[in-house]
Amino acid sequence: MATSLQAQKDSLLSKLDFSADFRFRVEQDWNSQKSDGTFRNDRSRLRYRARAGATYGDEWYQAGLRIRTGNPRKQQDPQLTLGDNFREFGTLPIALEKAYFQGKWSTFAFWVGKNSFPFAKSNELFWSDNVFPEGVSLGKSFPFPSGVVDILELRGGHFIISTSGKSFDQDAYFQGYQVYASFSEKRVELFPSIYLFKNIPNIPDGGDTFVLDYTILHLGTRVKLLNSPGIAMELDLYQNIQDYDQLDSIPENLKGEKSGLVVGFKYGGLRQRKDWLFKVSYAWLQRYSAVDFLAQNDWARWDYSAFDSPDGRLTNFKGIELVAGRMIQKNLSLTMKYYFVEQLVPLGQAKETGSRIRFDLDVRL
Repeated sequence: MATSLQAQKDSLLSKLDFSADFRFRVEQDWNSQKSDGTFRNDRSRLRYRARAGATYGDEWYQAGLRIRTGNPRKQQDPQLTLGDNFREFGTLPIALEKAYFQGKWSTFAFWVGKNSFPFAKSNELFWSDNVFPEGVSLGKSFPFPSGVVDILELRGGHFIISTSGKSFDQDAYFQGYQVYASFSEKRVELFPSIYLFKNIPNIPDGGDTFVLDYTILHLGTRVKLLNSPGIAMELDLYQNIQDYDQLDSIPENLKGEKSGLVVGFKYGGLRQRKDWLFKVSYAWLQRYSAVDFLAQNDWARWDYSAFDSPDGRLTNFKGIELVAGRMIQKNLSLTMKYYFVEQLVPLGQAKETGSRIRFDLDVRL
């Protein structure tokens, strides 16, 4: 009996996996002009993030949880700044980042709960890696054992941003639908998508004055230009086809600001010890080409703090990102990123600007 119980225990433990990671960041901001023409003070920060998670799975299913440090109200940014808001060495805020159940049968897959963004993307300019949608995701794949096409996948989902307590159609929500295809052993990847956002507040965290809809068409592609050395190009085109002409709450000079372009070139990757990564990206994103408080907040200091929200507002800008990274050890990497941004349409008498450099040391356990 004891042997049988021990065997059951060992079997359960064999299905349980733990993971954790830690990041330490050094960051400097300068040349950050406000909309009134004055400048924000230059800012130096030391920051960190810790995450830990566990998954339990069997042949066809998996359940997972992950916690992180960070302000629970700030979904875009789990990093904490040393000495900021937790002075005298107080305790740290911790939030539940992921909680999901997922399964896969043959070519069908699904998940329910709170999990990673389920659609293919090359960067965080439309959707931040730190924002985990809550809802239902479904997928169906069509593999091609031989030929030019490697695989074709259909992906879809319904995700609730804020419940109304009424019928589902009155929630703030988004639905995504994507066709993903790869060709010639992933030499070329295409992922056209459509994202339907409904009843979205113009300002997050309760400061909104009206709600609006987005209907965003996305054409994304990745192309390997050279396999050795690894050189690749990434391209994303966004077009919001929602008509805002009759929406009086939006200023006239922003009603047509609905397009976006991101192009990047990458050399290498951080997979094995001593690997290098170099990347340059250019972004041009009009105001309504994405939902700004669900996209990244890395490129500049623009946020909704004037409306008592810590969330970023990173659309309506053009800018560049330069990246250099080195894999020091198998689970230890160092990455440098430089950003320069400028606003497209001023919200006041002057265009907002910003410059930033950061160094990230990442440890994966």
